[in-house]
Amino acid sequence: MIDSYLKQLRRYWAATAQQLELSSEDSISILDRLEVHYSEPHRHYHTVQHIVECMDHLQLVLPNLKDPLSVSIALWFHDVIYEPKAHDNEQQSADLMLNIISPHMEMRRCEKIYQWILATKEHRCASDSDLNYLLDIDLAILGSNAKRFEEYQQQIHQEFSWVPSEIYTLKRNEVLNSFYQMESIYKTAYFHDTLENQAKQNLERAFVRLI
Repeated sequence: MIDSYLKQLRRYWAATAQQLELSSEDSISILDRLEVHYSEPHRHYHTVQHIVECMDHLQLVLPNLKDPLSVSIALWFHDVIYEPKAHDNEQQSADLMLNIISPHMEMRRCEKIYQWILATKEHRCASDSDLNYLLDIDLAILGSNAKRFEEYQQQIHQEFSWVPSEIYTLKRNEVLNSFYQMESIYKTAYFHDTLENQAKQNLERAFVRLI
């Protein structure tokens, strides 16, 4: 399964690299760095699988985006730095994106992507429709089918295996409840129409299992 996701990741990256007009050497170098980060042993959800799933969702809304390449770059890098005990993963991810991508893309767009990555920390509704699509894609896992959602729950638990069980259950319920209490989890009409009901059902089941 991991090999399957890696193959899909590489296919998606090849398309991104072509849009960025990267040389073969630069494309391979950046992809290698992405694969190293997303394959770190402490990751269980924030992995190659997550990025591939994000790219799968991205394909479905490409016609709705004003700047699809920038959304794509933001997705590639939004979790590139991930340490469960850290509080600045988004900042570090944005910094690394800027370092890697700025030689290949105009700074104005890089700065926009930088701010978008930072926005994945709070997931607040934005005035920029592209950013709202980005945020919805990042949360699309909440509206996945029941089997995938359960796998996601287990993967998150593994990433926080160092947290005592009672504390984890309390904090995880707080996170899930914060999503459940939202009037709408998804900010765009497309993701609200396709995933909102399933997401609410998944969250309801998750509360029962965590209690």
